[in-house]
Amino acid sequence: MHLLYPALRFQTMMKLKSRIMDEAAVRRSMIRITHEIIEKNSGTDRLVLLGIRRRGMSLANMLRDNFLKLGESAIPIGSIDISLYRDDLTELSDIPREGKSNIPCDLNNRKVILIDDVIYTGRTARAAIEAVFHYGRPQSIQLAVLIDRGHRELPIRPDYVGKNIPTSHTEIVSVLVDEYDGQTGVDLYQHDG
Repeated sequence: MHLLYPALRFQTMMKLKSRIMDEAAVRRSMIRITHEIIEKNSGTDRLVLLGIRRRGMSLANMLRDNFLKLGESAIPIGSIDISLYRDDLTELSDIPREGKSNIPCDLNNRKVILIDDVIYTGRTARAAIEAVFHYGRPQSIQLAVLIDRGHRELPIRPDYVGKNIPTSHTEIVSVLVDEYDGQTGVDLYQHDG
């Protein structure tokens, strides 16, 4: 999840409510999602994994490692930056900047699996789908998320979900990954005030 608060401000405005998932639970969920992807696609032929920057990329790496442990062949893996495809660009900056996407192969006629940490309103997923079409015309686009917290504003539903967590609008779900946070888990925060 992309927080709009600077780290210090986030810590002072929010209060930790609970640890929803520890590292073992996150890894179990990602293993289950790996099996579901293989089953739904009858294997891994023509799959491409694209992590939505930032934490989606860490989760995509977990999926890739799981596929390899299961004896599947190497799947192209990359990242997609949605900066120019967001519908709130004018609220974030007067001059939007293009982030860095890493597209590992031609996406035409491939099965693209988008991976993100949390789905909330559906706007990030919509932007990611639009970004994918900038790079090609895949056979299909599927969405895998670790956490579905509800409150959709767009008609977007993930194909693979690690855990459904009913939340209120005053709560924030924070996915932690070793690469950025030094630990792996999922925390639930409550607005303090």
